[in-house]
Amino acid sequence: MEANHVEVRHLTHEDMTALRKASEQVYQDAPLLAWTEPVVNTLLTKFPEGQLCVCVDGKVVGCAFSLIIDYSKFGDEHTYDQIVTGFSFKNHDPNGDVLYGIEVFIHPDYRGLRLARRLYDARKELCENLNLRAIMAGGRMPNYNEYADKMSAKQYIEKVKVREIHDPVLSFQLANGFHVRKLLKGYLRGDTQSQEYATLLEWANIYYTKSVKLINAPKAEVRLGLVQWQMRNMKDINQLFAQMEFFVDAVSDYKSDFILFPELFAAPLMEHYNHLSVTESIRQLAKYTETIRDKFVEFAIAYNINIITGSMPYLIDGKLYNSGFLCRRDGSWEQYDKVHVTPAEKRNWAMTGGSKVEVFDTDCGKIGIMICYDVEFPEYARLLSDQGMNILFVPFLTDTQNGYTRVRHCAMARAIENECYVAIAGAVGNLARVNNMDIQYAQSALFTPSDFAFPTTGIKAEATPNSEMLLIVDVDLDALKELHTHGSVNTMKDRRHDVYQLSLVKPLKK
Repeated sequence: MEANHVEVRHLTHEDMTALRKASEQVYQDAPLLAWTEPVVNTLLTKFPEGQLCVCVDGKVVGCAFSLIIDYSKFGDEHTYDQIVTGFSFKNHDPNGDVLYGIEVFIHPDYRGLRLARRLYDARKELCENLNLRAIMAGGRMPNYNEYADKMSAKQYIEKVKVREIHDPVLSFQLANGFHVRKLLKGYLRGDTQSQEYATLLEWANIYYTKSVKLINAPKAEVRLGLVQWQMRNMKDINQLFAQMEFFVDAVSDYKSDFILFPELFAAPLMEHYNHLSVTESIRQLAKYTETIRDKFVEFAIAYNINIITGSMPYLIDGKLYNSGFLCRRDGSWEQYDKVHVTPAEKRNWAMTGGSKVEVFDTDCGKIGIMICYDVEFPEYARLLSDQGMNILFVPFLTDTQNGYTRVRHCAMARAIENECYVAIAGAVGNLARVNNMDIQYAQSALFTPSDFAFPTTGIKAEATPNSEMLLIVDVDLDALKELHTHGSVNTMKDRRHDVYQLSLVKPLKK
């Protein structure tokens, strides 16, 4: 199923028709097909914050329902009906200590997009922000009926744990950080698939933090994945897609929030146009750009990660730009352009520089993106910092160590003077049979401000030079907030606006 936009939000009364249709596609058994409009209305009245849904292209395709309960009143021996009380939800207690999950489902047509994982992540966030000690739930075992004559329910659970058996509910919950606290018998009357067994599942909240925004709150700890890309000859665009997806998949497994690709990483495809002039071959490469962008948007949704696509040649109204795309995990995307093109780009490729100097809003705060040579212009980064940038991403491509040294040291300076994190990612290796793209040199890295809360060198992490690899690193945005106010020096606050000023020629529209 294709998806252009994915959103997790609170359920509303207006979603009832779409929700009902989705539940009918999921459940065939009467005991499980309980979500009528009166029932959902009661749930929304008692605890609207706890009812979540996931929408694909504006359509509700799944949900996660929950209650707050005083767990001491139930203990580990209870049934589903004792929790929901005939779907009157009388046991919902705003002063309780446990978020109890009473339902999660995804429309069958939309499985494969990892939507249930998003709902679980939102429910965990809700638990943390409500300062509840745990999420508890009774988990069905829908495949147990196929094994009931061969093994006990306890044996079945053990085999699912070691992945000898796959159970669509239990396997998923174990993969999402829940552990089995107990085996329950007679949990959901009429559940023949599970033989009325269920696993009592628990996810412990170790944070106990509160937030005004209960889900989709800005993150303080942000994980970045930087791709140090090996240039290699490729027979077609599908081989490029496979290499792109390999890195996205790998970084997603580590639950990264961003992945950064290098500048002009798709250059190997120019081999097929090496018989043309360098000016014409780069324009042939530009014909792939929108297709590559669309594939990145697909990956961003499927792997639940924000992708910064490095850069690609992009032909617009007869002018060639060096452009990239921020592909957000909700399916939206925005374009950025290299503002300062190098002398070689002008001379060999007749490239044109862009004119937008703006930050981008993400679910991890405001970010800036500057392509390679751009980072050597401190005014550009300062204008982004004035717009609230916390992380600056710099995809680059340098052929020699001289060029790399310019990018590296300028990036380190931008981190210090703008009190932000700067991530750089480049390409390595050699490209035979591609004119003007013969050699590459890179050492991807994450640079920080220079103060007590950060590494003394200003280097949080760096890759092995000239080797293909991934660099995965966490940044703490709260540390920047502390630095901005209580740092040893305050380079942003101490500027002498009475002596000098910096502004855009064409101010951004608010």
